[in-house]
Formats: sequence, structure tokens, C-alpha cells
Amino acid sequence: MIGDQWLGRVVNGLGEPLDNKGKLGGDTLLAQQLPQVHPLKRQPVHAPLDVGVRAINGLLTIGKGQRVGLMAGSGVGKSVLLGMITRYTRAEVVVVGLIGERGREVKEFIENALQAEGLAKSVIVAAPADESPLMRIKATELCHTIAGYYRDKGKDVLLLVDSLTRYAMAQREIALSLGEPPATKGYPPSAFGMIPRLVESAGNSESEGSMTAIYTVLAEGDDQQDPIVDCARAVLDGHIVLSRHLAEAGHYPAIDVGQSISRCMSQVTEREHQLAARTLKQLYAEYQSIKPLIPAGGDTLQAPIRWQTERYAFRPRSINSYNRKSRMPRCLSRQSAICAPWRRQGNAR
Repeated sequence: MIGDQWLGRVVNGLGEPLDNKGKLGGDTLLAQQLPQVHPLKRQPVHAPLDVGVRAINGLLTIGKGQRVGLMAGSGVGKSVLLGMITRYTRAEVVVVGLIGERGREVKEFIENALQAEGLAKSVIVAAPADESPLMRIKATELCHTIAGYYRDKGKDVLLLVDSLTRYAMAQREIALSLGEPPATKGYPPSAFGMIPRLVESAGNSESEGSMTAIYTVLAEGDDQQDPIVDCARAVLDGHIVLSRHLAEAGHYPAIDVGQSISRCMSQVTEREHQLAARTLKQLYAEYQSIKPLIPAGGDTLQAPIRWQTERYAFRPRSINSYNRKSRMPRCLSRQSAICAPWRRQGNAR
């Protein structure tokens, strides 16, 4: 049984409490299968969701009901970014799935990343790496079932799954033990078939609520052509790439805005916001292209390069405005104002 008593609780893949706070109750029978939504009955993505992170709100705006992948290698700051989103989002309910990760990270995520304010509106489903592969799969699907329950009650739900790659790895363990032949990088065909089925259970339904999903996807060796990364990119509504280069430079969250995209941004933002974000991304891409020439050029820089160098005086201010401590949220309504000054400066040149 499930109900509002689940908020603020930590459970395993079977829905059993792990936090020693007593039994879980409710008034609705918890479904045993993934929620299925008829494609013609899905509500469209038409409103933005404030996730409380400047770079995402401003340049990669996410809509209510969108499915997004957070793609990065290990140790680049995925869990910290998830904690920021969980704590500062305007969603009414947050469901977090910690799948196949280190056991110590469960308590650390709750106490350090979520904190009391984030936990009060959250349901945590934990299946660490020492759990069986079947339990990891059940825990991932339970996250979607719980989020679907609150969505159908008319709530704006944010589902965070860390990580989709561990879900695929669990299916790989089971399939190979049953004799299914391996395919790309040892993953059997069934692993690639389960990802779309899982992702399609998220998103909006015919109810008044919404279910936005963010999945972390581990790019082994920072390879963006990893088979799981490639499969997830094809079925999701956008992807956010974290850069190891930015993380090593101390820039957090280490979001590479050039490689990232939100496919629903045009549906949930005004035209002025879209133009400002697009212009800022173009300026930053041009700066990256001439960046190696700036320290070596000195006074010998040709006129076009000098002009570009002067033009990119905006860089420290613009980039630093998106490089803030994890305790500083940014309201979605102010993002267009942040982007716009550099759009006007670029046009003036």
C-alpha cells in the first residue's frame, strides 16, 4: 500500500523501509508493473520546471513531463548536481532512485545533498551495488511506479534515477547467466530493449499532474559513444553532458552547454529567452575555438582575432554567473535577464 506517508522515507527495491521509522502505510495498492501511458493520452510538455540550477534553467530549460539524461564519467559531480536539483526544485514531490551505487553514498546523499528540507518532500529508493541484480531492477521500476502514483494524484513529480547504466548492467548480469548471447560491449539485446520501456513509463499522462525524469548515464572512459549512452540519448527528450575538463578546473556544476541540449526548451520558454540562450551558447562556442590562440598570440594577433578577444571580455562574468556553490539556487524567471546582456553586447559589435 502507498500513500502520502511515504514522503520522507527510505525504502528498498521491494518497498520495505530502511530508515527504522516504522511501517509504511497507505490507502492505494502499489502496482507491480511499470505504469503504461497511451501515446495519444499524454499531456504535452508546455510548462517549465524550475530545477534551481542556473545553467540548466537558463540554457537548457526543462519542461514538466520531459525525460532528460545526465551523462558523465565517474567523479565529475553527478550526485552533487542531483542533490542540488532535489533540494532546490519547485516540484511538489521528488522520487530518488540510488541504483547500484556505493553503499556509503546512500546516507551521505540523504544527509549532505538532500538535507532535511529536501527529504521532507522526497521518497528514496535504495539498491546499492551489493544487492542482487534482480533487486536493482526491481528498485528502478519501483521508482517509476511511486512517481506514477503521485503524478496520477495531480502532483508535479520529479524522478531522479542514479543510474540508468547500473540498471542496464543488472539486466546484463541476469541475461548472460541465462545464456543470452552478448552484443555490443557485452550487453545483450534485452538490455537495450528494457531502456525504452522504462523511459516511456515516465513523462506526462492524462492526469493533471506531471512526471519529469532525470537519469544519470555513466559514460565509461568519458566516451559519449558508449552503447548505453547512445541508446539513452536516442529515447530521451534531451541530455546534459558533464565535462571532466571543467570539473578539473574547479567549475561546478561541470555542465558542457555546447554538447548539451533540451529538446523541449522551445515549447516552454519565450522567444526572447530562446534567443538570449542561443546567442550566449554561440559566443561561448566561438570563444572555445580561438581560446588556444589567445595566450600565444600577444601583440602579433591579427585584427580579427584581437576583435574576438575583446568581444570575449564577457567570458569571466557570463561563465562565472553559472559557476556557483551548490547552496545558491537561481529562480527560473531571472534566467533571460542573465543571458540578455551578452546578447546585446554581441549584437553591438
